[in-house]
Order: sequence, then structure tokens, then C-alpha cells
Amino acid sequence: MRLSPINHDRDSAGMKYVYPVVSRRAQGVSVGINLNPNNRCNWRCVYCQVPGLTYGKAPAIDVTLLQAELHSMLEALVEGDYMQKHVPESSRRLNDIAFSGNGEPTSSTKLEGAIQIAAMELDGFKLLGKIDMILITNGSLIHKSRVQSALKCLESHGGQVWFKMDTATDAGLQAINSATKGAELQMQNLAIAAELCPTWIQTCVFARDEQPPSELEQSAYLGALKKLATDKGKLQGVLLYGLARQSHQPEADSLSALPVEWLNSYAQRIRDLGIAVRVNA
Repeated sequence: MRLSPINHDRDSAGMKYVYPVVSRRAQGVSVGINLNPNNRCNWRCVYCQVPGLTYGKAPAIDVTLLQAELHSMLEALVEGDYMQKHVPESSRRLNDIAFSGNGEPTSSTKLEGAIQIAAMELDGFKLLGKIDMILITNGSLIHKSRVQSALKCLESHGGQVWFKMDTATDAGLQAINSATKGAELQMQNLAIAAELCPTWIQTCVFARDEQPPSELEQSAYLGALKKLATDKGKLQGVLLYGLARQSHQPEADSLSALPVEWLNSYAQRIRDLGIAVRVNA
């Protein structure tokens, strides 16, 4: 299979936990670690590309198999011809290992162990500190001590957190993410993450029924960022991105990508708060 930015098939390498993708934000290859092969998540984002998504948490993880798969994939990418066979020439660089898959990775009790395995394998291939190690999370469980321990482990190995924040209102969390805990807990967990590990806010913006986010939603989001800007901790900035792949959720037909001009204009409003922004249309 030829990899491309519009195909993030978790089964592309025939492995249970490990999958390579060509990432538009990385402009290269990202090696994903999927701790939720059961397609279960504690959120249901309307733009989610996971087919058959159901509510729940990560299953038991076979850490021995996970390590074997990761070693095999890194060997193929670094020492073999995987890049030449499966990756477009312009993207033949290894950018990162990302804990991201078919659900919320922090719901796995083996998250910290998986981080340690990834660090060990990167060190074995002399890549530790040379490529990124990223935890992509909705942040809903960061108040839990075992997740905070995992974040400290990630930070000790030079990793970073990408914290999903598509909205700063309770109504927005319900409408976009099917999340019921509310924006106040989200902001508290974001502050914890930014204390423990370098953290980027990851925000997806899109049109719904051909309408962009309301001015009320935009103002609430910018207001939340303004508060964060006064005490950044290890907050790195915002990763602002639009829709690139088809949603597999019931709301899919009502969603569409916003013009790149809209994203760039919104990004400038964020930069005006003194916060760095990276835009992926």
C-alpha cells in the first residue's frame, strides 16, 4: 500500500498496535501506536475517522507484541526499504512516534509502559531526542494520577503532549465531542498537562451545515487562550487544522472544510494573544 496524507489506515502494515502514516502536519512519516484497537473511546468527535467507534476504554495490551511490532517497523523504516516502497518521495523522512489511534490513549493502564518501550526502541536506533515522541489526547483523564505519571515519563524522554481543544464552551464540547464533563474541567486538565510536559493545543475547525464556528464560540475559545497566555507553563502554542479526511460519524454529511483564508485569519487572532500557531488546512 502507498501511504498518503488522506489515508491513515491503522491496518496498513498488518500489525495490531503499530501503523505508519504520511502526516500532513509532520511533512513526513509518523509511526502511530494504537492503544485502542477495540475502537473504543470516552468521546465521540463528529469528525472522527474511526469506523464503528463505540464508547469505552482501551483493552488489555500485549506489551511484548507492541514492542516487537515497533522494533520491526522502525527497522523497516530506518534500515530497510519501506520508505522507498510505500512512501511518496517528498515525504521520506521519519518525523515522530505518536500515541494516537482508534480511541483515547490515556484510557490505557499501560500508557506509561508503552512510553518507556517507545523510548527504549528509539534509543536502540539512536533516534531518541532526534525525532519527536507525541501523546495525542483529548485531555479528559489528565486529572488521574496514573496519567500524570505517564506525562512525567514522557517529558523525561523529551516528549510532548497534543491536547485536543476544539471549543471552550460546555455546549460546544457536547455538540462537537459528545463530552459531558464541561469546559472547566478541560481547562484544569490543560493547565496540569502544561505544567508536566511541553504541550500544544490541537484544535480542529470546520464548517457545519456550511457555517463556520459562531462568533460566540470563537470569542469563548480566544478568551480561554487569553487566560492561558498569562501563565503558559510549558504551553507551546496551538496546532490549528481543518478537515482533510472523511468522518465516519453520523454527522459526516453536515461537515465541510473551511477555506484556508478563514483558518489563517483565525490563526492571526490567536497570534495577537502572544501564542504561537501552526496551521494545517
